[in-house]
Amino acid sequence: MAYQSLRLEYLQIPPVSRAYTTACVLTTAAVQLELITPFQLYFNPELIFKHFQAPFLPWVLMGFSLLLGNSIIVDLLGIAVGHIYFFLEDVFPNQPGGIRILKTPSILKAIFDTPDEDPNYNPLPEERPGGFAWGEGQRLGG
Repeated sequence: MAYQSLRLEYLQIPPVSRAYTTACVLTTAAVQLELITPFQLYFNPELIFKHFQAPFLPWVLMGFSLLLGNSIIVDLLGIAVGHIYFFLEDVFPNQPGGIRILKTPSILKAIFDTPDEDPNYNPLPEERPGGFAWGEGQRLGG
């Protein structure tokens, strides 16, 4: 009798929530029974590098938007812009007679590029780690 009521309650859960809850319970049971380790759950190089490639990420995100009932227009625009950028940045310049159309504005280079290191730069004492003159080459006992 209790089994039937539990089964009915389980079947009344919405399908997506039921699938997620079932996956959580089965995963927890598999870890507790030591069929899999938590490390295998968090880091699976074969799954990451062979089966799920980064180029599929926009399509997966669009699928989630579709499942959640959101508009996929923004996702499709992002995918289109990404394809155009990839073509103009990586494909077209490598073609015979191709040129690099997209260039970083010089103002952004000036703001974000790291300056060249000055070999004559001597940091102030408060900029040194711990305030000590590390690495000045003084010999011990000499």
